[in-house]
Amino acid sequence: MDLQFTLDFLSDLAKHNKKEWMDDNKKRYQQAKEQVIMLVADIIHKSSAFDPSLSAIDPRKTLFRINRDIRFSKNKDPYKTNFGAAIVEGGRKNGNPGYYLHIMPGNNFAGGGIYQPSSDLLQKVRQEIDYNGNELRAIIDDKKFKKVFSEPYGDDRLKTAPKGYPKDHENIELLQLKHYVFMKKMTDKEVTSKNFSSEVAQVCKTLHPFNLFLSKAMD
Repeated sequence: MDLQFTLDFLSDLAKHNKKEWMDDNKKRYQQAKEQVIMLVADIIHKSSAFDPSLSAIDPRKTLFRINRDIRFSKNKDPYKTNFGAAIVEGGRKNGNPGYYLHIMPGNNFAGGGIYQPSSDLLQKVRQEIDYNGNELRAIIDDKKFKKVFSEPYGDDRLKTAPKGYPKDHENIELLQLKHYVFMKKMTDKEVTSKNFSSEVAQVCKTLHPFNLFLSKAMD
C-alpha cells in the first residue's frame, strides 16, 4: 500500500476543495481511498488476534463518506480533508465501543471507545464507573496504557457532577465526560512507514481492555 499517495491527495484536496477539482481527480481519490481500505483490512486482520469480534468486519464499510454535510455549516467546503474509519462490531452506527483511525496530513490519530453515546448508554457507562470505578482506573492508569494514551477526549465535559452523583465523587472527572474516547496522535512519517498497520493494531490492543469495560457497562 502507498499511504504517501493518500497523504499527497489529501494535501491537494485541502488546497482545491471544490467539486470541479474532485471531478477532475476522481481517479486519484479512488486510488487514495483504496490505500486506506487495504490499511484497514490489514489492521482488522492483525487486531482479530486479540479481538475476534472484528474478524467479520468488511473494511470497505468502515470508512466515512468524504462528502461533508454543509446544510447547517458556515464552512461550505464540500469535502472532508481526511479519511476516517470506524472499526466496530456490528457497524459504525450501532453505538458499540470500537476503534477509530483518522488519516489527515499533520493530524493523524488512532484509538477508539464510544463517541457521542445516546443518553441511555451514557447513563449505563456512568453507572458502571460509579459501581466499578476502581476497575476502570486500573485499566487507564496502567503504565502501558498511559505510555500510549494521555487524557481522555474531554470536549463538552460537564462542569459539575451529572444528575444523581455527588460533586465529591472519587471518579468525578470520569463521570463528567460525555464521550469515552482515547486517541494517540501519529506523524505523517509513521503513517508512511512499513510497520504502520502493526503500530495501529498495537494501539487497538492497548485500548481493548477499555472497550471491554465499556461493553460490560452497556450490556
